[in-house]
Amino acid sequence: MATTKAKPFIHPDFLLTTKAARELYHGYAEKMPIIDYHCHLPPVEIAEDRRWTDIADVWLGGDHYKWRQMRSNGFAERLCSGRGTDGCASGWEKFEAFAKTMERLVKNPLFDWSHLELARYFGVTERLCGASAKRIYDKCNRQLKAKWFSARGLMKKSNVAVVCTTDDPVDSLEYHLAIAQQPFATQIRPAWRSDKASKIETLKVWNDWMDRLGAAAGMAVKTYDDFLAAMAKRHDFFAQAGCVVSDYGITEIFAAPYTEAEVARIFRKARGGKAVTPEEALKFKSAWLYEGLKADCRANWTTQLHYNCLRDLNGAMYDVMGPDTGFDCIGDWSVTENLAKLFDRLEREDALPRCILYSLNPKDNEMLATVMGCFQKAPCRGKIQLGAAWWFLDQKDGMRKQIEALAALGSLGNFVGMLTDSRSFLSYTRHEYFRRLLCQKLGEEVEKGELPNDLKWLGGIVRDISFNNANEYFGFKA
Repeated sequence: MATTKAKPFIHPDFLLTTKAARELYHGYAEKMPIIDYHCHLPPVEIAEDRRWTDIADVWLGGDHYKWRQMRSNGFAERLCSGRGTDGCASGWEKFEAFAKTMERLVKNPLFDWSHLELARYFGVTERLCGASAKRIYDKCNRQLKAKWFSARGLMKKSNVAVVCTTDDPVDSLEYHLAIAQQPFATQIRPAWRSDKASKIETLKVWNDWMDRLGAAAGMAVKTYDDFLAAMAKRHDFFAQAGCVVSDYGITEIFAAPYTEAEVARIFRKARGGKAVTPEEALKFKSAWLYEGLKADCRANWTTQLHYNCLRDLNGAMYDVMGPDTGFDCIGDWSVTENLAKLFDRLEREDALPRCILYSLNPKDNEMLATVMGCFQKAPCRGKIQLGAAWWFLDQKDGMRKQIEALAALGSLGNFVGMLTDSRSFLSYTRHEYFRRLLCQKLGEEVEKGELPNDLKWLGGIVRDISFNNANEYFGFKA
């Protein structure tokens, strides 16, 4: 008896189980350009059009998602981040360790993402495991030699229209300026990330950063008024370099009551090298966040608020490796009242910018969707947004819950869509993953009779969520 060849895991209808879902994805979502309005790609690698010689560099080099799971599967740090005390492993050793980790990652989003990346960028459709690792490793490394396989080439292949990186206010933006001198098909824009300005409780680090701010702004930063003036200068500089979006990575929403005189005194105290109390730190953080959003509104920027991440739990590893290395978790701060206070204060002054709200805790989806409904305002459609499922939540269940909360309590048709939040040039398949899940969700409901069987109408919504809404919302004109 003839045997039927098994369909590869990644195939054209991956995740699409109904006729309506397949038509929505292939007919409306698949070929839409990508707007990646929040990521952590190094601008220098875009400016220099980086190339790689080993799949382990481009795939594992800065990916703490993968490192976490490799640690969970018992692999030494030298095989994960490569920063172990017993030396760095070779590219092959790291790749083999991850391939063996994949054998245990059933239903983990990394299993799906990794196979999507192998299929889209390397033409590999077999399952990655210990037995297939060497064959796949060699094929990928051969593919890396292709002329198109570079930082910019990957963006072109992925049909990326806009990328917003994440940049410190003290950054010179030299690489963004260099890219602007030799532009290519993808817009590369900076995004303002001023978190270090708020960390007044880490006195030496904070004071060192304030010195750098003064140097960048060309002025001394001794008083709170100096601080506001220097930040305004840098904000203008970022705007001139094409920035239209800010991002605040915070534990909770800061909205403690304060007076200008109190904040000025707290700032002077800290600049004088004296430790501030927790209450004083909270007052300063509240002023920093409020003034930051006001500045964004004046500049017609969009603000992103990322909160509820508890960072650097493993102090011993943080001392060795620093931040953003896979030792963070979901936090559990309640922010409803503070968020409402912050937004109300800004709205009373006509200073509330367009804003995207992200919580790392899925319990907040419905709360955020109802808070944002209190502050929508013409003429902007969807001025306040429930952000895409973020970090630990950008997997099937997390994406579906975000879609459901937004659809039930807001306006799904106005959603500005997915982002990568990644340090890897291979992560654009996360947009594909989201689009497939969106089309599957809508297609399922069409098949059940819960949505009208009008695929032209639904397809227009899919196109808007995939690209058009973000293009209009941020003013990219891509």
